[in-house]
Amino acid sequence: MMGCWILNEGLSVVLVLSWLGVNFYLFIDTFCWYEKEESFHYTRVILGSTLAWARASALCLNFNCMLILIPISRNLISFIRGASICCRGPWRRQLDKNLKFHKLVAYGIAVNATIHVVAHFFNLERYHWSQSEEAEGLLAALSKLGNTPNESYLNPVRTFPANTTTELLRTIAGVTGLVISLALVLIMTSSTEFIRQVSYELFWYTHHVFIIFFLSLAIHGTGRIVRGQTQDSLSLHNVTFCRDHYAEWQTAAQCPVPQFSGKEPSAWKWVLGPVVLYACERIIRFWRFQQEVVITKVISHPSGVLELHMKKSGFKMAPGQYILMQCPAVSSLEWHPFTLTSAPQEDFFSVHIRAAGDWTAALLEAFGAEGQALQEPWSLPRLAVDGPFGAALTDVFHYPVSVCIAAGIGVTPFAALLKSIWYRCSEAQTPLKLSKVYFYWICRDARAFEWFADLLLSLETRMSEQGKTHFLSYHIFLTGWDENQAVHIALHWDENTDVVTGLKQKTFYGRPNWKNEFKQIAYNHPSSSIGVFFCGPKALSKTLQRMCRFYSSADPRGVHFYYNKESF
Repeated sequence: MMGCWILNEGLSVVLVLSWLGVNFYLFIDTFCWYEKEESFHYTRVILGSTLAWARASALCLNFNCMLILIPISRNLISFIRGASICCRGPWRRQLDKNLKFHKLVAYGIAVNATIHVVAHFFNLERYHWSQSEEAEGLLAALSKLGNTPNESYLNPVRTFPANTTTELLRTIAGVTGLVISLALVLIMTSSTEFIRQVSYELFWYTHHVFIIFFLSLAIHGTGRIVRGQTQDSLSLHNVTFCRDHYAEWQTAAQCPVPQFSGKEPSAWKWVLGPVVLYACERIIRFWRFQQEVVITKVISHPSGVLELHMKKSGFKMAPGQYILMQCPAVSSLEWHPFTLTSAPQEDFFSVHIRAAGDWTAALLEAFGAEGQALQEPWSLPRLAVDGPFGAALTDVFHYPVSVCIAAGIGVTPFAALLKSIWYRCSEAQTPLKLSKVYFYWICRDARAFEWFADLLLSLETRMSEQGKTHFLSYHIFLTGWDENQAVHIALHWDENTDVVTGLKQKTFYGRPNWKNEFKQIAYNHPSSSIGVFFCGPKALSKTLQRMCRFYSSADPRGVHFYYNKESF
């Protein structure tokens, strides 16, 4: 009865297929060209088809290196995202998957780099073998070119006894190729989820080896090891005829000795634009780093969450956006993302930070949130702020019905949203397209509710005063409690208010039955487009994505759930 029509949590099929299609086209087209091109006929005599494998993978490598920096140019992504006239619907939501696309392109670089390295390994061995005494005929003749004056060489390995590894490391292409390979291995291995969780700092520092990677890539081709026949030589030396008369090259007028040259390096042409774009991105970040950030308030919540209120000249935000924050006292290089928890209507912007790694733990300690007395604002460490940047949650107001689901500290993106709803309900504004919000919060520790309960209580009171109690339906689920808490709840049970949160809405104990929840929402809004917004762990994300698929109608006029996951 129910079909599925939903934007996947990951990249859209169209985008992935387009990227694969371009890669396959470039690879096949380049491969075929090098297999047939007359100027590389003699090169193919020595190298065979591995020439085409090396060159085709090199072009795809250049293409993906061109793309890799674009998804992490956050200011560009935010600018495109804000231009809603030219970026609507599914494609706009794809901008929130910029890091997924960045990872996809990185896999493309790894695959093509591997093919390129393996192909050149075989090429080097073929070059070396063609200088041996076992080589004969045209192969031997081509390898001996360059031994006499006025001849250009085709084989870069000049003698057979030479050690191929030593010979390779004496060339620009060999040294830069080794540097590129080592940099890529270092970047890829330190980017695994395990490394990021254990030591984000290691991931952050090693990722900046990309500077060495791109510098080496730009000069890699200047070595011009792979050579082809020059155009002037082709006009005088007919390959089809002369390849069978190689013994007469020195004497026959119709077959002069062929001349060779290396191919012009082109990698820098592919990456120059994105590198300049990313350099501008870093310049903007440096400029924002210089701007003063005034810390107006510091609150240490009992649940181990630090709340910072800040002001910055010209700072404008939308609900659900995030900032990148740096604390030079902790690290002079690292920037970390934090969701804004304040509303645009407030005269400050705020973040809530929980210790979840070395950097955040050091930050909380610097602000005196680890059992120490909080410092006065004037004595606090300096902060730098870059942003704000767009995120999936900014689309909440674009749907008539929105379902917001948070797990644990993942509730922070929704704080700004709920505050914004509170202000919009308080002010006489143009009617919102958004008419109903379902809010779910799943949390293991009851103490985590403390900092958020005041906001919900204020919102609950305001909605009641405005006669809009129907606008927001919120459901809080406590998944972890002990015997003492159970006794406390039983002894202090109140029909009107919840024992844990103090709200009118009772706290549920256990996990939501998502089938029942989605079924009820679909029943309540049979012909609506419903945005589902989630911030939390991957396991729950997959469950919600599956629910969205299952409860979306196959009928275009029926209910449709559109899944959006908050990510940085």
